Order: sequence, then structure tokens, then C-alpha cells
Amino acid sequence: MRTIALDEISIRTTLLPGDLGYVAYLHGDLYTKENGYGLSFESYVLSGLGEFGHEYDAEKDRIWMCEHEGRRVGFLLAQHRPNALQLRYFIFLPEYRGIGLGKKLMTEFITFMQQCGVKDAYLWTTDEQDAAISLYLRHGFKLTEEKPSTSFGKKLTERRYDLHLV
Repeated sequence: MRTIALDEISIRTTLLPGDLGYVAYLHGDLYTKENGYGLSFESYVLSGLGEFGHEYDAEKDRIWMCEHEGRRVGFLLAQHRPNALQLRYFIFLPEYRGIGLGKKLMTEFITFMQQCGVKDAYLWTTDEQDAAISLYLRHGFKLTEEKPSTSFGKKLTERRYDLHLV
């Protein structure tokens, strides 16, 4: 397989029909294969995406849909919350990892925060997401909460990371 260059990826910020369903599918499929998460995880994702879809405000919320050769290959979502943005559903197909796309989207997320005048952001993840956690830490997120969980069909630790822009 040939190496994919970052400049070959287009990033769309307009939410289109089918995007949320695709994100749910991708999470259910990849997290089951890679982490052994069960149906409860996909249900959790579907619930959150449903909330986002119902409350979507193009001024306060943003999606970044990554596309390559007409195919959706990755995603990030910024969901407005009282006094903060929540970073959610950050995922890429395996062959699109490690090319700088995550770093690019984190920069876009922080730029969006600044454009909206939002100083605080947070995200929830699990202790199993080492590469993502490393990326969050490099962009200024700090671990603020941990809790044991069996919510996704297995024992793990859920973690909250917060970012405060000065």
C-alpha cells in the first residue's frame, strides 16, 4: 500500500446527511476490532451523536470530516456546552493514522475555540487510547478526572482531560 500524504486529505466542516451515521458505524466497527468494546459503546456513541444532531448550531459547533478520494476517512467534532467546547468522536481509519492528520485537526479545534471566544474545552477518553492521549497532552490538555468503568463491555478507566486557553 502506498503512503498517503497529508495534503491529499480534504477536510470538510459542513455537516451533511449521513455523516453522523458514518461516525457511529466507524466507532462501533473500529473500537470493537481494536479494543474489544461491546455494543454498549456503539449505543453510547449513537446517543451522543443524536444529541449533537438535535442541538447542532453551525455558529457554536463544528465537525471536521476528513475525506480522501471521495471516501470518509476520519472525523472530529466540537460540541458546544455551557462555557466550554467538548471534543468528541476523534477517529481515523487505521491507514490514515501517523501522517499528521490528528495534529492538524487538534490545531483546527483550538483555532475554532479562539474564533468562538471559548477559553475551555474538555474530552472524555479511556486509558487504552495512548496515541490520542499523547496528542491531547502535546496540545495542552491536562488530566483532571479518572473513574473506573465497565460501560463499554469491559473493565477500563475513563479519563477526562481539560484545556484552558489563556
